[in-house]
Amino acid sequence: MKRKLNEDGDTASKKRIVASDQPNDPKAEFRPDLFEDTTVESFRKSYEVAGPYPHAVVPSLIQEPLLRSVRSEIMSHIHFTLKETDIYRIHQSGDLANLSNLDAGSLKHLPNLVRLRDALYSPDFREWVSTVTGAGKVSGKKTDMAVNVYTPGSYLLCHDDVIGSRRVSYILYLTDPDHPWQPEWGGGLRLFPTEVKKNKAGEDIKVPLAEHSLTIPPAFGQLSFFAVRPGESYHDVEEVYYGPNLEADGGRIRMAISGWFHIPQEGEDGFEEGIEQAQAHRSTLAQLKSAATEFDEPQLVFRHFDEPRAVMDSHAAKKELDPGEDQDPDENMLTEQDLTFLLHYISPSYLTPDMIEDFQESFGEMSVLQLEQFFAPRFAAELKEYISKVETESESSSKSHPANWAVARPPHKHRFAYLQGSEALHRDKTPISRILTDLLHSHAFKKWLALVTGLKPKSLVRQNMIARRFRHGKDYALANPFLGEQPQLEFTISITPSEGWERNDGDDDEEADGEESAVKKPNGSAGANGASSKPTEPGDSGKGKGKAREVERVQVTTSTEIEFGGEEVYMAGDDDDDDDKASVHSKSLPSVGKKADPAIYKSSNGEDEDDGILFANPAAWNRFSIVLRDKGTLRFVKYVSQAAAGDRWDIKGEIEVSPDAWDDDENEGNDQDGEAGPSL
Repeated sequence: MKRKLNEDGDTASKKRIVASDQPNDPKAEFRPDLFEDTTVESFRKSYEVAGPYPHAVVPSLIQEPLLRSVRSEIMSHIHFTLKETDIYRIHQSGDLANLSNLDAGSLKHLPNLVRLRDALYSPDFREWVSTVTGAGKVSGKKTDMAVNVYTPGSYLLCHDDVIGSRRVSYILYLTDPDHPWQPEWGGGLRLFPTEVKKNKAGEDIKVPLAEHSLTIPPAFGQLSFFAVRPGESYHDVEEVYYGPNLEADGGRIRMAISGWFHIPQEGEDGFEEGIEQAQAHRSTLAQLKSAATEFDEPQLVFRHFDEPRAVMDSHAAKKELDPGEDQDPDENMLTEQDLTFLLHYISPSYLTPDMIEDFQESFGEMSVLQLEQFFAPRFAAELKEYISKVETESESSSKSHPANWAVARPPHKHRFAYLQGSEALHRDKTPISRILTDLLHSHAFKKWLALVTGLKPKSLVRQNMIARRFRHGKDYALANPFLGEQPQLEFTISITPSEGWERNDGDDDEEADGEESAVKKPNGSAGANGASSKPTEPGDSGKGKGKAREVERVQVTTSTEIEFGGEEVYMAGDDDDDDDKASVHSKSLPSVGKKADPAIYKSSNGEDEDDGILFANPAAWNRFSIVLRDKGTLRFVKYVSQAAAGDRWDIKGEIEVSPDAWDDDENEGNDQDGEAGPSL
């Protein structure tokens, strides 16, 4: 039977609050055998030999009555807000390290949470952690913990936790004890193995493999922990998967307290002058090495648009001569030969002078252009049939991509299946290979790009082209800044045949006939998959009773629709010189009181909604998008949820632009020569 709320909304009795304030032995909060010598030695040995790197899992760490009380307090008195960045989608609370700074009125609602925090950072347990991990003493002054809630669709992508003075990472699960967590629901802590490679300087660098080697499923009261190791302690949190009956599963609410033990602070046992600065220096070096691109797959391969080549037509029926720049009679218009070739691939309306002039004007104003129904109907039908067939075959076998496709790595930067264009692909007659090797590398396509963007054909120097397949439930590309001094043209041809990626998906497609263009403004995130957010209660269908009612009390703000993810997003970079800021590729959850993560692009409270977004491009069928990307602009592709109806497929092109691309031939020598127009 539920207690009635008093005027303060407090369900806890006065007797319970007073009891929680009484002095107690922190050891009594833990499982009875935890501090016995045999138990400590057993965990120390298992930790030492665990793979892919040392870690430990402790079942039933805390006495169950205390954990149940903590969980009840959290559900009744803490509200969780959905936050999304390139690396996670999580419901976050405040910083529990600062509980002692709360006023008495607020603190009286969370007495058991205070007890738990004090037990975890007590001298006895800190000594236990130090002994088991062998990582050295840890601080009791610098506490660092927070409650995070993962609902279906939530995840945390691969990272190594290396920031500042962190020494040991931990996670204590508060999942529903009356609805035991099932491994098939997802939400597991996954650890990634590494391999050692030598860089050009002869140094050994640990590079994580694309796939994890161990999954640790959540369990009520279970503690998982490991020492933070720069360039080695790579891990992620598996997506919590949607299910057919979430109410019967208790809502699949993965609640946990996660945090870190830090290096001892001044005045504490184990403090050493300069050790925190030395670790920060080592962490920075490790981050720089992990951010280096030497071992990235795929490597960027820029090729020149210059030589005449024999290319296949769009039906792979015959070869045609693709003249090089030197043999082009007129670079300012598409010749008959150019049009004959391009008509095999591109919708005819996009090749007419009037439409090209409109595109040029729009791109000049906004640095963004989108064209629906880009490929000609006949070629588009062949392409769609091929991709749909590959997806169907993948579902019926363990092979998730064609044999000549590879998987991008390292996973703390990106993971997706890919195919790069090369002359060897001329032996492959698939539609995607023909796009890469024949259409995109052709001089005719280069001229068309120059015309629709208003640039000189000779200013498009080199291009890097790649086909990408972001497999649902697996793939993503984390935020990376563009570092070039000269703006770069980037285009994406979205070729995702499955539906449901955008709201009102299909409404526009029925009307589109290849004759219409859609020009999106830079802040064009409207229409991305998912709905506006509002407070909801996972597992609540309005009919639940009994145990399901407990789940309803979790106060989370989330979306009312399933999010597929898969958006490609361009965001303004962070111009501040912030020495305390984490590396782009070594992110962790933001700390309360710190500046917001520059990659946060969606918040359910509306305050950060679309903050900094320049352009968002959801997965779609047969859509061409091109942007002018400036130095510092971030780009990422959101993780594709397992709930998506299929995979995100696209062709990505990056084109180097010469410094004189924006020179006006009639005004050469003018002070404005060489300056780029607006860019993202």
